[in-house]
Amino acid sequence: MFYLIPLSSVLALLFVGYLIRTILKQDEGTPEMKGIAAAVQEGARAFLKRQYKSVGIFFAVVFLILLYLSLRGYFVIFVPIAFITGGFFSGLCGYIGMIIATKSSARTTQGCTQSLNKGLRIAFSSGAVMGLTVVGIGLIDLSIGYFLLDWYYTHIQPCPAGLKIQNITNSMLCFGMGASSMALFARVGGGIFTKAADVGADLVGKVEKNIPEDDPRNPAVIADNVGDNVGDVAGMGADLYESYVDAIIATMALAVAAGLGLRGVFVPLAMAAAGIICSVIGTFFVRSKEEATQGALLFSLRRGIFISALLIAAVTFFIVQRNIAGHIGVYFSLLFGLIAGLILGISTEYFTSSRYPWTRSISESALTGPATVVINGLSVGMFSTLVPVVTVAGAILGSYYFAGGFGNPNLGLYGVGVAAVGLLSTLGITLASDAYGPVADNAGGIAEMSHQPPEVRQRTDALDALGNTTAATGKGFAIGSAALTALALIAAYREHVHILGRDIDLSLLNPRLIAGLFVGGMLPFFFSSLLLKAVGRAAGKIVVEVRRQFREIKGLMEGKAKPDYARCIDIVTRAAQKEMVLPSLSAIIAPIGVGFLIGVEGVVGLLSGALISGFALAIMMANSGGAWDNAKKYIEEGNLGGKGSDAHKAAVVGDTVGDPCKDTAGPALNILIKLMSMVSMVFASFIVVHSLFK
Repeated sequence: MFYLIPLSSVLALLFVGYLIRTILKQDEGTPEMKGIAAAVQEGARAFLKRQYKSVGIFFAVVFLILLYLSLRGYFVIFVPIAFITGGFFSGLCGYIGMIIATKSSARTTQGCTQSLNKGLRIAFSSGAVMGLTVVGIGLIDLSIGYFLLDWYYTHIQPCPAGLKIQNITNSMLCFGMGASSMALFARVGGGIFTKAADVGADLVGKVEKNIPEDDPRNPAVIADNVGDNVGDVAGMGADLYESYVDAIIATMALAVAAGLGLRGVFVPLAMAAAGIICSVIGTFFVRSKEEATQGALLFSLRRGIFISALLIAAVTFFIVQRNIAGHIGVYFSLLFGLIAGLILGISTEYFTSSRYPWTRSISESALTGPATVVINGLSVGMFSTLVPVVTVAGAILGSYYFAGGFGNPNLGLYGVGVAAVGLLSTLGITLASDAYGPVADNAGGIAEMSHQPPEVRQRTDALDALGNTTAATGKGFAIGSAALTALALIAAYREHVHILGRDIDLSLLNPRLIAGLFVGGMLPFFFSSLLLKAVGRAAGKIVVEVRRQFREIKGLMEGKAKPDYARCIDIVTRAAQKEMVLPSLSAIIAPIGVGFLIGVEGVVGLLSGALISGFALAIMMANSGGAWDNAKKYIEEGNLGGKGSDAHKAAVVGDTVGDPCKDTAGPALNILIKLMSMVSMVFASFIVVHSLFK
């Protein structure tokens, strides 16, 4: 049965090829639409090319460090190789998704000239390419790695079965570190790029010049559209590839600690394989009636996710029963993860969609100015943490005890890992719904810049508004999965240190643990501060440049002259490359530094503190940003004075405050808490030997 796992990955990638072929067959529209799309494609490629060069230097340095430590005997030689391959495949997933997204936007606009459903299908197919590429490449990467390591420990360095499985899972952990590192650079660099361009374009265009969003006269508009792809597609793809791989590897490692042997290792891989097939089936149920309401459009996407989840729930029962029949409670752990994922999505929608009172209350507060918009948005974001935190806490307790944690704590922690895999088992279609958003957003921009008829812009606006909701729910899903995955990784770290021969005192009276908790609780705020400051600085440069062009280029405001789009793209590209270095390095240095100075107990405290504060802070920022964005769009639909009114200008200010929260700092926090856990795992043997506290 093990060979069915890579076969499911091949199925996903074959279906991706079919989707790409179908998308590229669609009409790309008028020459003007093609030209705008080509400019976005060129800018996105240029940014990723420059970013991957910078990240390549980092990977080369870390590879050499890991190779040196491997030769010194701290871990096996496969660890640096796994680090490189994990990072490569994470970046590859983001790159493939970005290329197809930029090629789909004009086709989506052209599809909307025919019908709403046509545009929806093209945009969603583009998102499905991203989602299924992530799960397909992620699972085949893990399968090949497992086969190679199994062969090595069977033929080259033979060892007993139990030790072989332990060596394999420990070696594979570095896949996750490579994937996490690439994801952090992609999220941070892409997030700074996209939000600096977006904030600068909105502040000058909408507030100062009173021109529409995506107006071709705005010099930052192409940079804004490029940013949607490099941040929300390439960044999100690398992010969730990392979550997916980390959750599976951590659960495989916990299976060894729980005494479940090879069959326990097989279960999370088989669950992921079943999720791929069920996600492919679910994509066929995403369709919409012509001129559907916003609620009907959302249901058309949710229908595919719900059907996939039900199919996974049915199939995985037989996977658990066949492999670990004596621990059928593990199946209920998976159900807790699945249900938690659905609740997180619904909760996020409730707090961020303009269909519900929370976001509308922010719109109404715009009548009294930008200050009340900001205050109300912060309040909504803070309150919105209640449901996700309680949901994840319930999933942790339920999955732990149903798996048998009351008798065997290691078995309970394995159940928590299975819950994380269960939450991510629908990733193929869940990520499709998220990555669909930037395509719809770009399609609306192309419709505006190419002067399409009002009914076309109306359809693209409907798809764009839906994309804001799905993007917000996708972020909630990613953050929730990060919380469960990080907890599984912390448990795996404790077990790994124990295997290395070191006992850990996790008593709350241990001052080293408490010190680590304080540092970990602070770190997400420090990290977010760096990112928000970076976006603010880069956005300020864009504001200055856009003002300069409106002032110096004669005829620009009248539409008789063309702005210098390339200049704005170059400004945010340079800023993103420079500003992403310090936040990214802090996530890698912190666990090593704390381990060296305070010891392994301090590392556990660091990871736990960062998990708790980072989880809540990420939800708060993501939901505040999503609510501010949709509150602005609610006014732009003609409510409370409509576009150009004082209320609209106040809502734009709230939206610009929320942009770096929801698309830069918030999403990067879930990578922060997982990357620190992975770095701790990989360098555990080094810390155990060289820590100042033994």
